[in-house]
Amino acid sequence: MGVSQELLDILACPKCKGDIHLNESKNGLICDNCKLLYEIKDDIPIMLIDEAKPIEE
Repeated sequence: MGVSQELLDILACPKCKGDIHLNESKNGLICDNCKLLYEIKDDIPIMLIDEAKPIEE
């Protein structure tokens, strides 16, 4: 099923309050400002700063 577009439209990064977007494999949400990946588990975004994974570009 995945995360709905309506939910994606209202979600923001909990750390900087900036925009987030789905990653290419659609299993996480990326904040480009903070360089963090928030995983999606069982169609639920895990929006906890402590659980976010740093990404390298």
